[in-house]
Amino acid sequence: MKIATKFIHAGTEPDPSTGAIMTPIYQTSTYVQTAPGQNKGYEYARSQNPTRKALEEAFAAIENGKFGLAFSSGVAATDAVIKLLSPGDEVIAANDMYGGTYRLFTKVFEKFGIKFHYVNMQDNEAVRPYINAKTKLIWLETPTNPLMNICDIEAISAIAKTQSILVCVDNTFASPYLQNPLDLGADIVLHSATKYLGGHSDVIQGCLVINDQDLKDKLYFLQKSCGAVPGPMDCFLVLRGIKTLAVRMKQHCENGVAIAHWLRGHEKVKEVYWCGFEDHPGYSIAKKQMRGFGGMMSFTLKDDSVENAYRVLSSTKLFALAESLGGVESLINHPASMTHASIPREERIKNGLTDSLIRLSVGIEDVEDLIEDLRVAIG
Repeated sequence: MKIATKFIHAGTEPDPSTGAIMTPIYQTSTYVQTAPGQNKGYEYARSQNPTRKALEEAFAAIENGKFGLAFSSGVAATDAVIKLLSPGDEVIAANDMYGGTYRLFTKVFEKFGIKFHYVNMQDNEAVRPYINAKTKLIWLETPTNPLMNICDIEAISAIAKTQSILVCVDNTFASPYLQNPLDLGADIVLHSATKYLGGHSDVIQGCLVINDQDLKDKLYFLQKSCGAVPGPMDCFLVLRGIKTLAVRMKQHCENGVAIAHWLRGHEKVKEVYWCGFEDHPGYSIAKKQMRGFGGMMSFTLKDDSVENAYRVLSSTKLFALAESLGGVESLINHPASMTHASIPREERIKNGLTDSLIRLSVGIEDVEDLIEDLRVAIG
């Protein structure tokens, strides 16, 4: 089945009682049992919900996995993965990552005795010196947020498998339309479904996709026991969003190509971070493991003062100044004070995330209007 067809039909069947083509919103907290312990597959909505079940099947299908699990946010899904670990375990993580993930690792889980090593995963071999008997997980994003660095999923997964280490890939920036980490050897794929999967900036949700039954059972236990599950209305919205993921991503990618090249040619732009440039350090790997380069990018100005960056950030009309990404509308963001503010400044600067960096989530508006908006704002 081709990818666009899969996205439209994944996880959904006509409702058997009415023939409704869309999965109903089962707005219920509990289910009547015919006798104690005898039910129709559903006991309590924290554990199971038919709308959520359809969405979880869709998550699995679009990521070429066997099992999907829905969570109340991407951070909640991250939380569940780290709860697979025990005090004393160690994690190797990319040094360029979403600030909320870094905050969860450093401010929550470090105090429970889990140790995190942050390494430059653009070099596959950089993980080897940190592997020891306590290493249980390698965590990576690719493309990374916000510097658009590329990690070789297949190569890093191969290294991990020799030591029985789990690999979790945050695939939010790419989406399943562009990249499928399970096919490349990863054990867990994570999405903030708030972003491209939902696609309309109207829902908060996360998901995990896995192939291994035992790993799925452990994560389902955490989902049920810790209770960070989405409501049925949110599940309905993401199910609806997935149906248009292919057509939206085509336009995100097309607009992304145009804007990245326009920015690179602008006399006032210093550097553009986008993995679709042939001279990008990770271009060959991105081309190998992705089907396109997406609509996420960052850039700096030649006058790279924070004041000048703020001026641009506050001057756009179509690019809305807001956190998040992956919606149909274009967004402009200042990582240092917004999405990555929880990372200490010295750590940000060391990894290349400067105070003047501007991040774009290119939407699906007419690209000529978007370019004109940036042209006026940059001046």
